[in-house]
Amino acid sequence: MSNIRRVTRRLGLRTAVAAAMTVPLLGTAPSAAGRRGGGHPLDVMTFNLRFASTAGPHSWAARRPVMRELLRRAAPDVIGTQEGLYPQLRDIASDLGQRYDWIGTGRAGGSRDEFAAVFYDTDRLAPAGYDHFWLSDTPEVIASNTWGGSHIRMVTWVRFRDLRAGGREFYVLNTHLDSGSQYARMRAAALIGQRIAGLDRTLPLVVTGDFNSAAHKNPVYDAMLGAGLVDTWDTASERGAPYATFHGYGPLVPGGDRIDWILATPGVRADRTLVDTFSPNGRCPSDHLPVRATLRLG
Repeated sequence: MSNIRRVTRRLGLRTAVAAAMTVPLLGTAPSAAGRRGGGHPLDVMTFNLRFASTAGPHSWAARRPVMRELLRRAAPDVIGTQEGLYPQLRDIASDLGQRYDWIGTGRAGGSRDEFAAVFYDTDRLAPAGYDHFWLSDTPEVIASNTWGGSHIRMVTWVRFRDLRAGGREFYVLNTHLDSGSQYARMRAAALIGQRIAGLDRTLPLVVTGDFNSAAHKNPVYDAMLGAGLVDTWDTASERGAPYATFHGYGPLVPGGDRIDWILATPGVRADRTLVDTFSPNGRCPSDHLPVRATLRLG
């Protein structure tokens, strides 16, 4: 095991500008208390950030203060983000403060193009391993796109140790499916399902993402649930009012399509979930609404 890399703070910032790589799993065995779990709810968010732009009226400079306030108020343990650009992600890391770190690489490699970055609270969580794969016929090839998608698409996954639950481990997978091709989305869902099947199935798993597909209305949703996942929005004991999670800076749509999901393996219990509509004075932090869930990993 001499080739194991030690995972340290500021890991995400380093890996963001490096080629995608694997950090071997450290294999830390959870304690008995950690295996029992359930006593430490995990706050998870999925959030399409809308890439940073200088164009008004929704420039990143205008949106950043609202984004900062939303994230500080919510204070999630894990945030699966989509569309973030490298300077934008560094801004968010600065705004969240020293307690948070992140892992990710650009979908075109290194710091290029958008990220599917995962932020996490280092007081609560420590990465035990991570990797990236691309949604294509050649998932290990950086920037590969073989299904006719409108953009390169990828997955970032992290195996975390929960420091408040005796070191018990769980997975987070974060993704952003194609906006233009249903075929590419279906192939992506199948590949993600295959990759999930190859992970340690004794560990809980959470999937965050913008799936560009309406829950309950698209075969992509059925495929993801067919991979052995449940929709925490449906299984939650309590949930907030439903809204379309993409609003495009227009009026909110009650009961609209939910294309941003937090999925999990069946043993994960959802206490609460909501679509966060925080937008002081009508200023929205993104063209998507973040979805939040409070989970117990079982």
